[in-house]
Amino acid sequence: MKLGAVIITMGNRPMELRALLDSVAAQDGDRIEVVVVGNGAPVPDVPEGVRTVELPENLGIPGGRNVGIEAFGPGGTDVDVLLFLDDDGRLPRTDTAELCRRAFAEDPELGIVSFRIADPETGVTQRRHVPRLRASDPMRSSRVTTFLGGANAVRTAVLAEVGGLPDAFFYAHEETDLAWRALDAGWLIDYRADMVLSHPATAPSRHAVYHRMVARNRVWLARRNLPAPLVPVYLGTWVLLTLVRRPSLPALKAWSGGFREGWATPCGPRRPMRWRTVWRLTKLGRPPVI
Repeated sequence: MKLGAVIITMGNRPMELRALLDSVAAQDGDRIEVVVVGNGAPVPDVPEGVRTVELPENLGIPGGRNVGIEAFGPGGTDVDVLLFLDDDGRLPRTDTAELCRRAFAEDPELGIVSFRIADPETGVTQRRHVPRLRASDPMRSSRVTTFLGGANAVRTAVLAEVGGLPDAFFYAHEETDLAWRALDAGWLIDYRADMVLSHPATAPSRHAVYHRMVARNRVWLARRNLPAPLVPVYLGTWVLLTLVRRPSLPALKAWSGGFREGWATPCGPRRPMRWRTVWRLTKLGRPPVI
């Protein structure tokens, strides 16, 4: 079971990137091949043996990761599994790679593993980092319906079958788009509490484009993947949830603009999931209406 790792960077966290690369190199078992993608920025100094790709412009998170995938051959098929890791994270345990190898080897239907993200100072896992509705116990591993973008492992056979991340999303919801396509193709997704990425606790709204892109991509996600009757139900639910959370007026204006943009702009190819996939998501605890 050959592993590779894709890390994208803006070049502004050289110390954190080096710590992550050192933690990948320290993993038990066979060496993990690593590609660092400079997303519109030069790549800082990296250890010998780490490959780098420098892009002339920022392609966004999914676009940068897709470039990293292709660095491992078409669809990443030079390796069996690809790890996707945030450049300011770190693998605190040395057995994470071996746990990945074992998980994928023992379950041929397992397509994606989502790691647990824990703050390096407190050890706390934020609720939003547990990819299920019942998120009160982050130490419980389970089957899930989506995964965390900067702390995961994907079997490259999944990418070969359903394609990579949606480039146009740029930021937000690209993981769920891939997860839904993978589930519709019959693959499984696990959240594993014992596979940990240390990462500082942050708020997603720190990104200036957060509210607009979350809303725009939510609409694109529904338009691309859901059966037609579920599109208004899913989006209506998220409109209500957004209003209940009482965002600030500037945030609500940005969100509303993004929501309109999601309807007014092309979303990419539409491939609605089968109704049996809807039922599968429901049995897993997250029907695709929320």
